[in-house]
Amino acid sequence: MQLEQHLRKSLEHKDILLMTHIVLGYPSFEVNREVIRQMVDNGVDCIEMQIPFSEPMADGPVIMKANLDSLAIGTRVEECLAFGKEMAATHSIPFLYMTYYNIIFKYGEERFIEACTEAGITGLIVPDLPPEQSEIFFRHARERNIAPILIYSPTSTHERMKELDDSGSGFIYCVARRGVTGKKSDLDEDFTSYLQRCRAATSKPLAVGFGIQSADDINALRGIADMAVIGSQTIRLVDEQGPEAVGPFIAELRG
Repeated sequence: MQLEQHLRKSLEHKDILLMTHIVLGYPSFEVNREVIRQMVDNGVDCIEMQIPFSEPMADGPVIMKANLDSLAIGTRVEECLAFGKEMAATHSIPFLYMTYYNIIFKYGEERFIEACTEAGITGLIVPDLPPEQSEIFFRHARERNIAPILIYSPTSTHERMKELDDSGSGFIYCVARRGVTGKKSDLDEDFTSYLQRCRAATSKPLAVGFGIQSADDINALRGIADMAVIGSQTIRLVDEQGPEAVGPFIAELRG
């Protein structure tokens, strides 16, 4: 099933979905495997797996450190692709890859998308790849039913949002604020107005990330967004309390 169809079917039973983020190879693939199991068992709807890169420009200090530490222990793209294939075969929720364009360019665009197809990956998030830069990449992804996820930000104009909507598929990733991941976002009136602009520009589901950290944040998104994205907070939990803390945290978010 295509990603957007899957999410819409899930939204028939839930008022908001939950997507989580992990950095592959950090602190190890073994821990990744356990964290994903706990996430799925506690109701996560979609998981974004980051293939580590040395200059993750959209990421704050927590995820940046995880990227660099993963690379320092020798994590390779092929290992990430194999792990993604294992997870997609093990669990019934959609899995996405998130990475930066240098990784894909060096690996080879068509080769990378073919590997994603073989792995059963349903979507790709590449923050530094605008659709104008590689129409071939976007076309190949869509032809293989892999959704290229595009990103709205508070500085996006309505015209730009419409352009991105035309090129992307699956859902729209709405960045909650300017800057990088990790810092808590203020979900205030300006934010609500921004999400209204996002909704007016697309018919795709809206996911909100960057600084979403608690059940209160997720409750604030109910009725105005379709999916909340939790990233840095679960990585902090693993660092501070171990992977066994992830399940109870996700259960708390789910209420």
